[in-house]
Amino acid sequence: MSVRRLILALAALAALFAPAPGAAVRAADAAPPPDAVGSATCASCHPDQAKLWAGSHHKAAMDHATEASVLGDFSNATFEQFGVTSRFFRRDGKFMVETDGPDGKLAEFEIAYTFGVYPLQQYLIAFPDGRLQALGIAWDSRPKDKGGQRWFSLYPHEPIPHDDPLHWTKLNQNWNFMCAECHSTGVRKNYDARADRFATTWAEISVGCESCHGKGSAHVAWAKTHAGSSAPAGDDDSKGLVVRFDERANRPWAIDPASGNARPGADPAPLRKEVETCGLCHARRGQINEDWVPGRWLSDTHVVPPLSRGLYFADGQMEDEVYNYGAFKQSKMFSRGVTCSDCHDPHSAGLRLPGDGVCLQCHAPTTYAAAAHGRHEGVDPPVGCVQCHMPTRTYMVVHTRHDHSFRIPRPDLSAQTGAPNACNACHADKSPQWAADAVRDWHGPDRNGFQHYAPAFHAAWSGSADAEALLAHVAADRQTPGFARAGALAELQPFLSGKTVDIAKAGLTDPDPMVRIGALDMLAAAPAEALWPIVAPLLADPVRGVHIRAVDLLAAMPAAARPEADRAAFDRAAAEFVAAQRLNADRPEARLTLGGFYAREGLLADAEAEYRAALKLSPLFAPAAVNLADLYRETGRDAEGEAVLRAAIAFTPGDAGLHHALGLALVRMRRNADALVEFQQATALAPDDPHNAYVYAVALNSAGRAGDALKTLAAALSRRPDDSGLLTLMVEIEQQEGDLAGALRDAERLLALQPDDPDLKLYVEALRGRTKAR
Repeated sequence: MSVRRLILALAALAALFAPAPGAAVRAADAAPPPDAVGSATCASCHPDQAKLWAGSHHKAAMDHATEASVLGDFSNATFEQFGVTSRFFRRDGKFMVETDGPDGKLAEFEIAYTFGVYPLQQYLIAFPDGRLQALGIAWDSRPKDKGGQRWFSLYPHEPIPHDDPLHWTKLNQNWNFMCAECHSTGVRKNYDARADRFATTWAEISVGCESCHGKGSAHVAWAKTHAGSSAPAGDDDSKGLVVRFDERANRPWAIDPASGNARPGADPAPLRKEVETCGLCHARRGQINEDWVPGRWLSDTHVVPPLSRGLYFADGQMEDEVYNYGAFKQSKMFSRGVTCSDCHDPHSAGLRLPGDGVCLQCHAPTTYAAAAHGRHEGVDPPVGCVQCHMPTRTYMVVHTRHDHSFRIPRPDLSAQTGAPNACNACHADKSPQWAADAVRDWHGPDRNGFQHYAPAFHAAWSGSADAEALLAHVAADRQTPGFARAGALAELQPFLSGKTVDIAKAGLTDPDPMVRIGALDMLAAAPAEALWPIVAPLLADPVRGVHIRAVDLLAAMPAAARPEADRAAFDRAAAEFVAAQRLNADRPEARLTLGGFYAREGLLADAEAEYRAALKLSPLFAPAAVNLADLYRETGRDAEGEAVLRAAIAFTPGDAGLHHALGLALVRMRRNADALVEFQQATALAPDDPHNAYVYAVALNSAGRAGDALKTLAAALSRRPDDSGLLTLMVEIEQQEGDLAGALRDAERLLALQPDDPDLKLYVEALRGRTKAR
């Protein structure tokens, strides 16, 4: 069965998962899937939990805009920023705002919904095509003495004009995709790609009981059956619940008198149901399927980026807005079996105990509440556990969040990697070395802590020569958190070789699906025919995120060459891959991903349609223009590719990738002088990208401008001194120009980076001989 047939009839998805012959009786006897019953139904039997939930932020995650829900000042209040004055007022019992609309002109809009409650509240505005858009001006709901009770911009330091993707009327402020799943219960996006319209629905407007516990009809039926009596022996132990959060039950924690730390009574299971369930909304993730089931791996229905550049610091501390899931899964607490509800009441979402009390549940007060441990006796206000072990970072201007990786402060790493540390967060007037010296004096030199992988990620992100060895050690160490190992595997992609492939193979069998996905990411650049024997088994992986990543890698294998035994699994996984992108057809990223899949499948017309759809959704989305131009290159249509790239550059002239791609297209059309202009622009716009500098230097050298090529390489090497590709090209051009001394100097730098390369050793020895002969 071809992918095209699967796409033309998505109903085939159901057929692909139909029961095999002989299973009809079992299928007929199976219980129907549960339905949603609503939080009011749950409250009728669980009043105490419902009372806690009613006062929680979950309950106020989203609401209709009413007198009771709206916190902001709509008494004709104004807010001015970058020349735009917005006015908040009331009319006919409705909450209104006058602000710049999709065309940049002032217009009046009705507030349809409140979004969140504390420390800020946002407001949603409905549009006729079913979109709900989040206003970029929010209400600071903190007390006035804390700086609150004011309107403020979520982007205070930059103007956001109406044609910017971050403008409140545009793609990246769209509730239907960006926000809905985590602020309401049972959301169905219902995007119509042909009409470019939404008909989004929810089962409950806010985060209700079934957001965490799953649909409750089967549990209600069980409760009615057993009303007034205990369940008889042998009865359904699940009680009709979709998931039972029983990880804390019958699992005693005993304080070790030697260390003062709690020890679990048993090894934790690889799948932590609570953590995966909370991760639905407390993780940086992208949805690939709407049939999420609490208690299962989050990777089954969502793509979760691992420890990676731009999202986390090299040591794993949160950098961008990544929420708590990724940080917590790096923690020693997680590795020992601690779950979210050990610290937080799941219904109120508040801490189980005030202050340090929640920490002292597992860490003996005699050891950890003592002044000798914190070394900050007499400080006012007192320094608690979280100040040192859960440093904060502020998002959305006013929302201060604690890092949940529970790490030992490492000021010694700050100077090496640029990662922040808790000590200098308070002692900002001191250097990291000052803080590191103090920690060493207090606790001794061995303060590595549980998270030890900062040097590896820093090496990878800075282009250091030891990146491969350091990353390989992290990826292969089963004692390292899976979240970090997944990131290390992905970072090893440029270093895939016969020496490192065994690390990827081991990752493919890891019990953590994020590690398996990381191993697939590592293999992504290898030919599909070489990958097939080791990747094909993952086409049937039980976790959706794994098998759709596997099929994405294997799609480049021609259909006729695919082993017969694997074709059914390939088609099933391919159908799910396509369905995941169709779910997000309102996003240019999904259209780009689907276009790339079609291109690898050889469906070039379908690929072209997806790339064009991505550009229609967002003309600023440069990767779609680059891929479309590359597709035109494959089909001998470089002139059309040039037109696409120049149109994209008109929208985003500062995108280095577009200029680089245009330069390559111009080279193919033998317009080398024009190409040099584009390569120069790409290098100037992205000076830290060594690939741009490399290509520009090659082009300059080919144009007879070897001196300029060497200057370009020298500038790039000043930023990436360990880049072997740049050094190799430098040596080649220096030798070409007769500069044997310079070639020897740089070849010796290269040998210092690759001391075990026998051919390079011979090359350097030959250069030394030629230099002496002169």
